[in-house]
Amino acid sequence: MVKFYESSFSYEYPFPAVSLAYFLRYPNPYAKHVLSTDVIDRHFDPDSQRLYTTRLHLKRSKLPPAVLKLMPKGILGSSSDTGQSYILEKSIVDVREGWMTTETKNLEWTGILSVIEKQCYKRPSAAAAAVDSTGHGSDDTRQGTTEVISSTTLVSRFGQGGPRTNRRRMEAMPSGKETADNVLDDDPPKKGFLSSWSTASLQRTIEMMGMRRTRDALLKSKDGMNVVLGRLRSGGLVEVLEGMRRDRETMYGPDGPWKRAWKHGNGIEEDE
Repeated sequence: MVKFYESSFSYEYPFPAVSLAYFLRYPNPYAKHVLSTDVIDRHFDPDSQRLYTTRLHLKRSKLPPAVLKLMPKGILGSSSDTGQSYILEKSIVDVREGWMTTETKNLEWTGILSVIEKQCYKRPSAAAAAVDSTGHGSDDTRQGTTEVISSTTLVSRFGQGGPRTNRRRMEAMPSGKETADNVLDDDPPKKGFLSSWSTASLQRTIEMMGMRRTRDALLKSKDGMNVVLGRLRSGGLVEVLEGMRRDRETMYGPDGPWKRAWKHGNGIEEDE
């Protein structure tokens, strides 16, 4: 089963500002769940004049309680209790042509729900910037915008066995004249809560829940980007960095997350 969600919008800021804000968007008041961001690869291609970046985000995240209720006990292991998940992000920036593509996907719980979000940022074409909807020449306002197309694909594979699972099932089949039907007759499957649900129904339910969360997350993402863009316009990079510092203090206190973790690991009590 697959769910697909697409939307388009624009930022009232030029492309260079938007592409810079994208890499400086964490933390912000609308992304307090983002714990850390690490660049694991970055290189510039001199021939194409494009910047390639791969980053890893650690976020405070849990599966929705409604989804957890659908899961058999033990299927999630300890990952559901950690409250953290990793997101892999890849991006390509072409400043010369004025576009940026990004792709993010979750690395946790992919067997339950895989979420892949792709976005394309681009400055308006020369024709669109030169003529507005009324047919008259536009001012610099149109040229100072960035268009965004966002698409999200949600796929639930819950209940589907891969080749290895199927092979193990075949190997577990008894040899001789005894068939699978005989085995099932001798050892009938246990009836439980999930017996009234088909695999497809579970997958649709999980994907619909993921779709609702995706829509809410997209709105918060836009609000967070606008906060960073506003800081960039009012005070430049200095104001953006100062805003990030304030957001970190709001989230973790003046000591920051790493000092608090160090104190906890060494048995040092927090100051009152």
